[in-house]
Amino acid sequence: MTTITDTFKLNNDLLMPKVGFGTWQTRPGKETYDAVSNALTAGYRFIDTAKAYQNEASVGGALHDANLAREAIFVQTKLPAETKSYEGTLADFESSLKALQLDYVDSYIIHAPWPWREMGANYDAENREVWRAMQDIYQSGRAKSVGVSNFNSHDLENLLNWDGLTVKPAVDQIQYYVGYTQASIVTTAEAAGIVVQAYSPLATGGLLADPTLERLADKYQVTLPQLALRFIIQNGVAPLPKARAMAHVEANTKLDFEINAEDMAYLNKLTDKNGWHPVGD
Repeated sequence: MTTITDTFKLNNDLLMPKVGFGTWQTRPGKETYDAVSNALTAGYRFIDTAKAYQNEASVGGALHDANLAREAIFVQTKLPAETKSYEGTLADFESSLKALQLDYVDSYIIHAPWPWREMGANYDAENREVWRAMQDIYQSGRAKSVGVSNFNSHDLENLLNWDGLTVKPAVDQIQYYVGYTQASIVTTAEAAGIVVQAYSPLATGGLLADPTLERLADKYQVTLPQLALRFIIQNGVAPLPKARAMAHVEANTKLDFEINAEDMAYLNKLTDKNGWHPVGD
């Protein structure tokens, strides 16, 4: 049975816990500190943050005070989407390490293939330049793995087919939830040995009132979030739920049940055509 401390093996043989704790939209200071502290107390050993979240220092404070061995925690942060140069990548990485109060991170990933204000624009050449820096960071040993986020198949192939590639991305963190599983990106990633991570695994709360999922959760005697997270894990993807209240943090760790093949097939056929909304009939 899967628990949050079971692991996926990345393409460089690094072990990554199957469930991470996300800190997107968690305010810096006490809110982030308490959320991460609660997560670590509840048993999470994979913490995800980003320079853009402006809460790396608060994450670092919680990690520092947790009284856990550094090697027991998988820490991931992200290069800002706006940074698209070699030198800028190195500088931002240094600032993230300093904010986190760490000598290394377990995973450092590009937040997006384009600056947020230019979503969808072509930055193929710049992403290769950034990846050159990411490879150097990896070779330095200060990032145990490097990867990407929000990269579609084209963006992945831009790196994978580049003659300057010496280190493959280990992960691609994408929006992924019941009804929105981005099959084409997952297929490209899996073919290259890239593990997919799922942010917003509950569609930022959009799934929580779905009657179809509620009925299925009742069948397994679990909560709807537990069902949604378990679905992601059984698809070979690593969910990154976030929560602030300790009760919700703890509930999201109880994933040691199995969705049967028939119900998995049903869930995989659901389609959320609107995005960020419930997916049931």
